[in-house]
Amino acid sequence: MRSSEVAARTGVNVQTLRYYERRGLLAPPPRSPAGHRAYSADAVTVVRFVKRAQGHGFSLDEIEDLLQLAEGGPEDCDTARELAEAKLAQLAEKITDLQRMQRSLADLVATCERPRPDRCCPLLHTLHTEGDDR
Repeated sequence: MRSSEVAARTGVNVQTLRYYERRGLLAPPPRSPAGHRAYSADAVTVVRFVKRAQGHGFSLDEIEDLLQLAEGGPEDCDTARELAEAKLAQLAEKITDLQRMQRSLADLVATCERPRPDRCCPLLHTLHTEGDDR
């Protein structure tokens, strides 16, 4: 199947396929006599795997590891689980950071609701004074 067909079936563009080839995520396909890439049906499976893994927050480097593990046997399940647990811990840390940022912004917004003489906007104060001590 041609690049455009793989791209259409997986929801990516042709340049993404070429990038995945360069990264080693997708095996370079043989060429037709006219020089067109001739992908097997497995290419669709691989690209969908990559996109799903990205949707779960895995980087392309991590996805490369997962693809290699997917080719192995059941013993590789432990390694895949370890990668997923590490990703889960990273996500929990990000969520904590985002919640902290959300609380901070909510405090700033609450300050804006006070009467003008009682307002003290730390954000504006920081922007006015940042770097003044140079």
